[in-house]
Amino acid sequence: MNTTRAMTALALGGFGIGTTEFATMGLLPQIAETFGIPDYEAGHAISLYAAGVVVGAPLIAVLGAKLPRKGMLIGLMLAVALGNGLSAAAQDKSLLLIARFVAGLPHGAFFGIAAVVAATLVAPERRGTAVARVMVGLTVANLVGVPLATAAGQQIGWRTAYLAVSVIALITAAAIAAWVPLVPKVEGASMKGEVRAFGRPTVWFAIFTGMIGFGGMFAVYSYVAPLTTEVAGLPGGAVPWILAVFGLGMTLGATFGGRFVDRSVTRSVFGGLIAVTVILVLFGLTASIPVFLFALLFLLGFTIQILAAALQVRLMDASPDAPSLAASSNHSSLNVANGAGAWLGGLAIAAGWGYTSTAWVGVALSVAGLAIAVASVLYERRAFRRETTNQTMAMASAASTTVETQPR
Repeated sequence: MNTTRAMTALALGGFGIGTTEFATMGLLPQIAETFGIPDYEAGHAISLYAAGVVVGAPLIAVLGAKLPRKGMLIGLMLAVALGNGLSAAAQDKSLLLIARFVAGLPHGAFFGIAAVVAATLVAPERRGTAVARVMVGLTVANLVGVPLATAAGQQIGWRTAYLAVSVIALITAAAIAAWVPLVPKVEGASMKGEVRAFGRPTVWFAIFTGMIGFGGMFAVYSYVAPLTTEVAGLPGGAVPWILAVFGLGMTLGATFGGRFVDRSVTRSVFGGLIAVTVILVLFGLTASIPVFLFALLFLLGFTIQILAAALQVRLMDASPDAPSLAASSNHSSLNVANGAGAWLGGLAIAAGWGYTSTAWVGVALSVAGLAIAVASVLYERRAFRRETTNQTMAMASAASTTVETQPR
């Protein structure tokens, strides 16, 4: 088995998905111009894509509980090709929104199943690194794919970006078929077993941490194009470069962040949320200064990728008997954050508070996510103490019974 080839195939899928998810943000002005709508209304394409991820991730994971994971990965990439082809062909705003919803359906399930497959290819203590390696494709998309798609969209037309993703998805499907080994299913896997994972409070705490905490990043990044041109006063040609800087931060975060997660998942979650909050505060104060805009977006990309890997592993740990659903649900929650962050940021802009108001929306969401993470740890400690007490009492009761039944 060639683990490197398998990881490369999975990362290539992440590259295509990452490009289609984030390229829309850089192409908002061109999409808005095509359909004669304002930027914040074109931002609904981002929200509808996120809605597709939210719906598709748990639904596909549950329905496919008994299916071979390799076959599911191939099918999901074919679905990515279809959704992006429809996006490129859309002739009015409504059709584009429907196409973006369809394109989002396979997103979370692909990353979730790919993370589970990657984790089975390495030693247990290197799961954080394996998950991060799968996510490298998404980060390279932000470093290379999204800036190129944005530049091509500005020069040729935004539809070319979605056509390119369709081609990448087809190549990925072929690579997975050739390079990814057959992975055994989880013993006793079933639709009922996958759904049962949602009955665990620890799973919901992890989901809501990502759902709320990640919204801070998306509130800002969704409007990175107008922030660059209208707030920092840079020309439109600077947008691909600012996207590349964010992508560089994500790529380095994925490359080195897995080591932090391997050492401590919990500390990586808390450290990530605190760092994002600080970065967004500084962003709100200094975004009009180009050098700070570039530097803070780099740091935001670096930090957010460590947080994403930590939340992924945390969910897999919370639901070991339903890893596909748990891992997919992470991307579902992050795309609730995507849609909510874009929507809330758009509300602040529409209210006349300016594009920098998105940073303060982001701070509020990051702090709320941190509060949920604290509540999760407190719950787990209380549950551990209760379980320990019950075990001690059971052992004492058993010992007492043994003494009473001994002959005298």
